[in-house]
Amino acid sequence: MTSSLILMILVGVSVALLVYGGNYISRDLAVKYRETFTHSARHNLSDMFLFIEPQKLFAMNIVGMVVLFLLIWAYTGTIFVAFLMVVLLSFVPTYLYKFLQRRRRKKFISQLPDALNMICASMRSGSSLINSIEAMVKEQEAPISQEFSLFLREQRLGVDFNDGLNNMLARIPEQDFKLVVAGMQISKEIGGNLSETLERLADTLRKKLEMEGKIDSLTAQGKMQGVVMTGLPLFVGFVLYHMEPTHMARLFSEPIGWLVCFVVAVMLFIGYKFIKKIVTIDV
Repeated sequence: MTSSLILMILVGVSVALLVYGGNYISRDLAVKYRETFTHSARHNLSDMFLFIEPQKLFAMNIVGMVVLFLLIWAYTGTIFVAFLMVVLLSFVPTYLYKFLQRRRRKKFISQLPDALNMICASMRSGSSLINSIEAMVKEQEAPISQEFSLFLREQRLGVDFNDGLNNMLARIPEQDFKLVVAGMQISKEIGGNLSETLERLADTLRKKLEMEGKIDSLTAQGKMQGVVMTGLPLFVGFVLYHMEPTHMARLFSEPIGWLVCFVVAVMLFIGYKFIKKIVTIDV
């Protein structure tokens, strides 16, 4: 009797410790995830001139996770699949920020040749470099107007010319723009015909963009094949799940099925990366 009582006490204490430790660890992870999410949102959105409150985005993210978890759980009846999809959803904001930044930088580079030609035309008519940039900002659209507008505000606050260009280069770390910044800094320091330098850079960038456009059109079929080959097994699995739900449910309800899903996901990811690496050509 005494030994049974001692054993029950030990089991109760162990369970209490596990519950307390799990609660502490989960709370610590939740706080860390919130801090990481808000810091990443504040940093990435400010670089893209999107002034959205990070706390609101975090709340929307949590609500989306909860709704997705409940919907997938109700649809599949398997808590493992629902938990896995929520974990995958937690990585979506990082890739979304990268996608938006990459798209914004690509549009900035596509606007750069025309913007440089506008600056050259203003400088040849007798305007200074700062006045030429101001005229260009009024005519161009975002994102190039936003970046150079911030550069002009820094100049009015007394920021050094080279430091302002370096700050803009830190927000747009593209090799094409790095050439433009280097040309402007060198011409500003040692003198020379800056308008002619910018005109040559604009012509070089325009030819480079034309070549990249031809390469993208030639490799578009290969990129689409990578997307189709990656999504085809998932589509077939979705169809088979509706055709044979009893047999396919073992993939989501048994450990061996979870292992198969994991191996399939890894193989699809590796295959997509290989195809993307083949069809991606740097100019």
